[in-house]
Amino acid sequence: MRSYRWEILICLVLTVTTLATFRQVSDYDFINFDDDEYVTENPHVKAGLTRSGIVWAFTKFHSNNWHPLTWLSHILDCHLFGLNAGMHHLSNVLIHTANSVLLFLLLRWMTGNLWASAFVAALFAVHPLRAESVAWVSERKDVLGAFFWMLTLLMYVSYTKKPGIARFAPVLLLFALGLMAKPMLVTLPFVLLLVDYWPLRRFSEKNASLFWEKMPLFALAAASSIVTVFAQKSGGLVRSLETYPLDIRIANALVSYIKYIGLTILPRGLAFHYPYPESIPLWQTVGAFLILSGVSVFVIRKRETFPFLTVGWLWYLGTLVPVIGFVQVATQALADRYTYIPSVGFCIMLAWGIPLFVKERPVFRMTMTALAGIAILGFAACTWFQLRHWQNSVTLFTHTLNVTEKNYLAHNSLGAALEKQGNISEAIRHFREALEIKPDGAQAHYNMGIALEKQGKSSEAIQHLSEALRFKPDFADAHYNLGIALKRQGNLKDAIRHFSQAVEIKSDFAEAHNNLGNALSHEGNLKAATEHLSEAVRLKSDYSEAYSNLGTALKSQGNVREAIQYYYKALQFNNDFAEAHFNLGLALGSQGNHKEAAKHFAEAIRIKPDFADAHYSLGFALNMLGKLDEATRHYEAALRLMPDFAEAHYSLAYILASQNKLDESVRHFADAVRIKPHYAEAHNNLGSALARQGKFEEAVKHFSEALRLKPDFENARQNLELALQIMGKTSGNAP
Repeated sequence: MRSYRWEILICLVLTVTTLATFRQVSDYDFINFDDDEYVTENPHVKAGLTRSGIVWAFTKFHSNNWHPLTWLSHILDCHLFGLNAGMHHLSNVLIHTANSVLLFLLLRWMTGNLWASAFVAALFAVHPLRAESVAWVSERKDVLGAFFWMLTLLMYVSYTKKPGIARFAPVLLLFALGLMAKPMLVTLPFVLLLVDYWPLRRFSEKNASLFWEKMPLFALAAASSIVTVFAQKSGGLVRSLETYPLDIRIANALVSYIKYIGLTILPRGLAFHYPYPESIPLWQTVGAFLILSGVSVFVIRKRETFPFLTVGWLWYLGTLVPVIGFVQVATQALADRYTYIPSVGFCIMLAWGIPLFVKERPVFRMTMTALAGIAILGFAACTWFQLRHWQNSVTLFTHTLNVTEKNYLAHNSLGAALEKQGNISEAIRHFREALEIKPDGAQAHYNMGIALEKQGKSSEAIQHLSEALRFKPDFADAHYNLGIALKRQGNLKDAIRHFSQAVEIKSDFAEAHNNLGNALSHEGNLKAATEHLSEAVRLKSDYSEAYSNLGTALKSQGNVREAIQYYYKALQFNNDFAEAHFNLGLALGSQGNHKEAAKHFAEAIRIKPDFADAHYSLGFALNMLGKLDEATRHYEAALRLMPDFAEAHYSLAYILASQNKLDESVRHFADAVRIKPHYAEAHNNLGSALARQGKFEEAVKHFSEALRLKPDFENARQNLELALQIMGKTSGNAP
């Protein structure tokens, strides 16, 4: 019976080495590029495993992709770990570790060469180019797609040992799952043909049958390609030929093939984003073409002698085709993550090719083994240091700016990270640099607008948000934040227009539905407001602010009991929500439940001590409960926070009058009518206090003003008549 101790030992060493190299990422944060869309700001993902989340994963082109299995993996992470970034990172590490072991087992099974297989797997596992795919949570699709790539190949090898439908079905299923994790796997059927040639050596006079047996796989690949192009076009990611002409695309593709090889051999200057070049020197394009064509001709001519060179080279070239830039997606010239599967082909060339140059002497074999070990350890060390740049958004994009030039994306993303940390001035500096590089950068204009709004520069903020929409009219977030800025300026009509456009572009935009509903409520369109606020809480079931706003809209329509339920719902998800406590207190008070109302006003003040309205309302509730001294303290607190609070002056004056503190009472009533000249009740009560002081002429003036403002004010009429009688006059000759 054959012993597998070497295979087991190599698998253990691979596992330990890979985990040790990447362990540090479990202490890292999410980054602000894609991680928000994929996890931290994605309500469907954050909710964990739910029926609606699973349906969403399979039916939506979110983030310009259709990869439901990737979404399900993120959903599962959130279900198990919430938003613990370290655990999300660790999931990537574990899948990558599994991929490394599977790659070793696959090559060992196909080729029978233990040490070459181990070398390829180790190089794949710890190379610095893997840092991006593993350390970036949003690149779960990379490692998960590769996991199914390896499993599909393993099942295919099993199928080739004893072909049949029963053995081919798992191949088809695993390939379909892989495409649902990352569509880049469309090249796998071609790779199966390559491994048919070597090392499986299935090519013979019946070569045509090898193509026909893979037709179901090619059909799946074609369907996935169509869906992917549609998804990316719908999100505006596919760049036009006007933006990136065909000649520059071809030149960049040729040069990128060489750059990827260079970065594999000498991984220096690795960056999150490599800006697309404005032009490429002709010598680079010609040189790249000559190298690629020369190597291709050589390996094809030597296919019988060195089939591993042919297969490795064509694996490398072919698996890069979907991302090499002939169809340009986004703005990068190349990306480290794109080498995840293609690098295996180049590593095969090295692992099987280098021994050809080593003579069959023990000293040479020992030297080669030592050099291979040193190379792997060296790459692992480089990866360890490269991973340190991935701690958070600031470290990542600072490093990117250090190793690249004219990097719009890095300046913009670093600015966004600094703005989130509260370093607004430095953030604005980076946004300005981003806009110098790309004046039509909608995202940088948007971020600049957000930062300026935080500095209180609303007019400038509105200008930049408007510019963002000029360059990208379907920018839902820009419409939303422009709406917020306009609402703060009191321009409710335009704010509603932009909130409406935001939800029209992005129907599941819960925050926009909430703010649109709130704005419509202020405008008096309560029915429409209720519809949008209800949609906000449907989309985001833990949305405290929307529950509170929905309660207020319902209360304004007279549905106080239902409103109270929504206020309690808001507090269920956020018990430290001062405004919800305040609104609940108002609703309870309107039902006469002043005792419970007072508790919630007190909670609002505990959470937000400078909440003047809550102090005033607590004073009112305490007044209704007969606790006049406590009520007085809260009215005074409200006035310290907001000296021009007319209602607080009025209510405090009323208590002071009841305590015969007439001078203070008159002063506060007078302040109330000074601040709010049309305050009929304050004029009436000021008149009463003045009359009690014997100042009937002044009292009559205020009673008369109260009646002028409110002709049906019976109490003011009675007070006026009584004052005139006391003065010995009649109402007919009143001043």
